[in-house]
Amino acid sequence: MTVEQAFRERMDEGELMNCMRCGFCLPSCPTYIQTGGDEVHSPRGRIAMMRAVHDGIMPLTDEMTNSLDVCLGCRACEPVCPAGVQYGHMLEEARAIIQDYKKPSVKEKVIRRTVLNELFPKNEQMNRAVGLVRFYQASGLQKGIRKIGFLKLFPESMRDMEKVLPAIPKRVRTDKKRLLATGEKKATIAFFHGCLMDTMFSKTNRNTIRLLQLAGCDIVIPEGQGCCGALHGHAGEKEKAIEMAKRNIEAFEEMEADYIVLNAGGCGAYLAGYDHLLSQDRKWYERAVRFKAKIRDFSSILILHGFDHCIRFSKRPHRVTYQDSCHLRNGMGVHHEPRQLIQMVVGADYVEMKNADGCCGSAGVYNLVQPEMSMQILDDKMQYVKEAAPGVIVTANPGCLLQMKLGIERAGLSGQVEAVHLADYLIDAQK
Repeated sequence: MTVEQAFRERMDEGELMNCMRCGFCLPSCPTYIQTGGDEVHSPRGRIAMMRAVHDGIMPLTDEMTNSLDVCLGCRACEPVCPAGVQYGHMLEEARAIIQDYKKPSVKEKVIRRTVLNELFPKNEQMNRAVGLVRFYQASGLQKGIRKIGFLKLFPESMRDMEKVLPAIPKRVRTDKKRLLATGEKKATIAFFHGCLMDTMFSKTNRNTIRLLQLAGCDIVIPEGQGCCGALHGHAGEKEKAIEMAKRNIEAFEEMEADYIVLNAGGCGAYLAGYDHLLSQDRKWYERAVRFKAKIRDFSSILILHGFDHCIRFSKRPHRVTYQDSCHLRNGMGVHHEPRQLIQMVVGADYVEMKNADGCCGSAGVYNLVQPEMSMQILDDKMQYVKEAAPGVIVTANPGCLLQMKLGIERAGLSGQVEAVHLADYLIDAQK
């Protein structure tokens, strides 16, 4: 079977036909804007190429493959589409088909095997890797490496990300399987701790759990859970993503909980899409539907259970804005709740940033594999930050957080503006 035949067999013809070419998606697409209105880099342009390959009108070309690679997968086109086209699902399927048929370079094979197969899916491997980063920071090695200029041997994108890596905390292990609510119990939460959030951002996870306890939630943490599979799905590694989805569904089915809650928008949107990922397997599809029904972002749970009545905030006066996580907003439909929580903080002068719902250019590992486009998008974003003039930028996804920290560095705003995760912002507001 050729790659073109695979497009005809695996792409959803009905979904391809749903696109009416109306153009409502164009103003929302970062790559269309950054390329000066190039249709090849727009959602409807990409769909048109997918359909052309599916219908046998054109073969798969390098131009099409490049266009799909350059797409951030932010899904900003979906909420504005009058036909409800599920562009994100089509993008991932097209990438999966191409990945199945293309001949990757030796370098790509090594990266995929190391990162996607050995690192993210395996909790212990991730812990070791992040432990090495912690040693690099705490031992003085980081200062020495920077001083001698060794980092100049690496690509600029990697040097930039090294600058904004958070200080990795010492891993705190707990044998507790259940954490009790503070005060009256209102719900039982099964907490999805993620891979990066459980290692590099473990403090944010602890703060999130504390907030949920304050809101009246008992917390259970399934041991068998793992990476959500988003990076794999976005990179065309569909079978690996399916394997990880099944692992998580099984782990959370064992827990008696009202909700499955997390604090990373990218993970949340992918978890909520497990039903589509497993749609070809009837047994697993039904289990995925039940799993999806319980997925919630922690901000939604805090609002649902009247968090404003659970705790009084106090903090020094400051000006604050919010940068949406694309997948939290476009994939999970959560955008009001974080803003409501921020505005509960006494002394917070909230200002809505222009284009806050626009992508920051992070998109998983996009800023590493497509650094030029990513930095163009980020630099534009920082112009809006300057207009809003906040002292604090709050976001709700680890990739977005690192990207905004990088943007602050690039814009020369270090010391004037800080970027924080919503959970850390809310915990800090109590002090």
